Amino acid sequence: MSRSELADFLRRRREALPPDQVPATAIHPPGRRARRTPGLRREEVAALAGVSVNYYERLEQARAPRPSPQVLAALGTALRLTDAEREHLARLAGQIPPGTNADRRPVPADAHRLLNRLGPIPAYLVDERQDIVAWNRAAAELIIDFGLLPPEERNTVRLSLRLGDSLCSAPAGAEGEFTRQSAAQLRTASARYPADRVLGELVNEFAAHSPDFAAGWRDHDVRPVPTLRKHLHHPDLGELEVERHTLLLPGSNVQLVMYTAEPGSPTAIALARARTPQ
Repeated sequence: MSRSELADFLRRRREALPPDQVPATAIHPPGRRARRTPGLRREEVAALAGVSVNYYERLEQARAPRPSPQVLAALGTALRLTDAEREHLARLAGQIPPGTNADRRPVPADAHRLLNRLGPIPAYLVDERQDIVAWNRAAAELIIDFGLLPPEERNTVRLSLRLGDSLCSAPAGAEGEFTRQSAAQLRTASARYPADRVLGELVNEFAAHSPDFAAGWRDHDVRPVPTLRKHLHHPDLGELEVERHTLLLPGSNVQLVMYTAEPGSPTAIALARARTPQ
């Protein structure tokens, strides 16, 4: 059990839950006292979860004993946690044993075959550390030839930080989304593999160089975002507007990342022309 991480997660999720999203009967009358927190009060979460205020306060102060599965389920309902957040909560509370290196399996052969069968769709596979462990030819042509990079540089977050806007950027209104989503993915991985020294070093490195990553890490937001919009800056094709899709492959520890364009868009036309033999 990670008491400090559990306490921080509960506090962040409580402060992120607007009072108008919970039953009015659970909220103290507005005139009782001024609301100083951006979200729910501790006593309101305790009432919703059916636990004592003292116990919940000790949870947020990292002083309480390990909560039972029943209490975790009640807190998940009170805080309106997603499935991903409930699993994260259970890991922080020690209800799910931490993973070990023995749990990490090689990239399944089926995943490699899937990459090849995607044909013209640029795609690659990433592990829990966001290291790129396999890719297809289309991804190397569209993004960067990963085979020419040292293994330690084949990391999506590191590439984003080091190459910056020369490789890709976010469209207006979506600045920082990729970096914050990367922080969420590494948050999830760190809860699953708390003893992973390399993962801890990556988090420290990224947080030191990216305010967006540091903010995403502090927020404890572990909800997956399956689709992100990105602008790619290709040396031959010019500016491309693509969608980055992330899918967890069942029965494995890797995720499939694919890049697609809106059918009929200038980007789709440019990609189709690039694939047509001259």
